[in-house]
Amino acid sequence: MICLFYFYPMIQALIMSFQSGTGTNLTFNGFDNYLRLFQDPTFIAAVKNTVVYLIVQVPVMILLALFLSVLLNNPKLRFKGFFRTAIFLPCVTSLVAYSVIFKYLFGADGLINMMLLKVNLITEPIQWLTDPFWAKIAIIVAITWRWTGYNMIFYLSSLQNIDHSIYEAAKMDGASAFQQFFKITIPMLKPIILFTSITSTIGTLQLFDEVMNITQGGPGNSTITISQYIYNLSFKYTPDFGYAATVSYAIVIMIVIFSIIQFKVAGDKK
Repeated sequence: MICLFYFYPMIQALIMSFQSGTGTNLTFNGFDNYLRLFQDPTFIAAVKNTVVYLIVQVPVMILLALFLSVLLNNPKLRFKGFFRTAIFLPCVTSLVAYSVIFKYLFGADGLINMMLLKVNLITEPIQWLTDPFWAKIAIIVAITWRWTGYNMIFYLSSLQNIDHSIYEAAKMDGASAFQQFFKITIPMLKPIILFTSITSTIGTLQLFDEVMNITQGGPGNSTITISQYIYNLSFKYTPDFGYAATVSYAIVIMIVIFSIIQFKVAGDKK
């Protein structure tokens, strides 16, 4: 079953990436599709946008999830169950439903602009969905809102498995809360931080739903991602499944590169 549903499609997609043609009328063309990648302005724009999301959003989400997990692990905190559920709830909501809600929230006459105008932080509505810069910000906020709670659960479960006597011993030695966090908590959570960083990187490189439903890749191609470009090549433009498969394997290569970098930065030889 694994070979049939995992490896066979992967091999077929790899073979298809060396073919070109419209629809299913594909012919072998060697490495032409891969050479085309470097001359395709839309693909280059999609890579740039996706890397921006990755560099900005993933660190913010990881740090926020880590911060929230430490707060919610405090034994003196009341209503912990409520806060954990509330923060985790976004990641179980419908991707399309929450994307549509964010589209309305960040509209020119949406709730976000209304609140900012009311407190006099802005003098005119921000064009969240039609300005290239602010459109990226809206996408980053949406992704962070949805997936922070997901990563927080991993950190919280790991924190609860750390022996409390370690912190008690550190307190007796005069370690401050700040020192305990960086000398005990972070090292103990290192495997989980690496895991969530890699999974978040993979998810961001495959980002599709939010961009498709909030900005449709616009204005222009200022928010388009690699996965949305694959969709466009397959179903929106004249179908070019061979080149779409090539772009798909570009994501695979990027995931491998970024994962290796993260392992090297983390110093995990295994």
